Amino acid sequence: MDVLSEVLKAVKLDGAVFYTAECSAPWGFRSPPSRVMASYLSPEPKHVIVYHLVTEGRGYAHIEDDTKPVPLEAGEIVVFPHGHPHILGNGAPIVPVDSAKELQRILSEDLKIYRHGGGGELTRIICGYLACEPQLSKILLSGLPPILKVSIRNDASGEWLENSLRYSVDNSDASRPGGETVLAKLSEVLFIETLRRYIEQLPQKQAGWLAGVRDPEIGKALAFLHRQPARPWTIASLAAEVGMSRSVLAERFRQYLSETPMAYLARWRLQLGAQMLHATSRSVAEIAGEVGYESEPSFNRAFKREFGLPPARFRSQSRAARRTSPAPAMANSRPQMTR
Repeated sequence: MDVLSEVLKAVKLDGAVFYTAECSAPWGFRSPPSRVMASYLSPEPKHVIVYHLVTEGRGYAHIEDDTKPVPLEAGEIVVFPHGHPHILGNGAPIVPVDSAKELQRILSEDLKIYRHGGGGELTRIICGYLACEPQLSKILLSGLPPILKVSIRNDASGEWLENSLRYSVDNSDASRPGGETVLAKLSEVLFIETLRRYIEQLPQKQAGWLAGVRDPEIGKALAFLHRQPARPWTIASLAAEVGMSRSVLAERFRQYLSETPMAYLARWRLQLGAQMLHATSRSVAEIAGEVGYESEPSFNRAFKREFGLPPARFRSQSRAARRTSPAPAMANSRPQMTR
């Protein structure tokens, strides 16, 4: 059973490559907060994860206002899971180009390779993003640092993925059917592979959701809860499925996630309910039953404790916010792939 796959199904990743860059030292770019990019991508509120894959040369990356850069080498991917504004560069410090000023053009045009820099050492980068459901993605992203670096060039599967992405980028053509979908799927696979490698590298005594995913028994318990959230679980029934005693399961679960399995399940059910209230027209009673509550009043009480509003008001405010939010600049066009 694979809890990571279960959660990824729920958060509904939607990836794309939005430009490639060929930079000669010294060079530098500033990427804006990902919420700025989100306004160009979808009329629905989305959380945007930005990544950069170095395919040749080297460079550095750091969160804006953080003076400690993370060095980057060919074959490494750097991910900004929480959407922080950040700097990429190589060579002597310079004033970075602010890509926010050209973001609409970058996302809406079929660009050729973006070339920039002072003529020195060459670095090639593929830059992409993943948009995901903001409410349900919190559980996944909460276990990730602000900046995440992983090498994908240290085994055959990583090399295949990098080569496939490079080939698809180099040979992308808006006139060829299916090219955009291929790049989108490769972008999603690249992020998932990055997560898998990050989980494998976590220290043995690490706590948190991702460390719990790696643990065979706790990962299995999480997978059961995410696969069947509406099932009338008890600590006894969950322990029986996992093959552990109730006390050991509760202790190990709390060690990783700082709460009991039933408290975790209650929060996940409410997050699922909030997503359904936002995205569907199903009644509150239907949603309550779908996420595992025996009655609408009990769902209402739990929902208000978690979100500070009863479900009906949460839905009306969510829809009002959606109506008043500015339409994306690219409402009729997905980002074109770069060549």
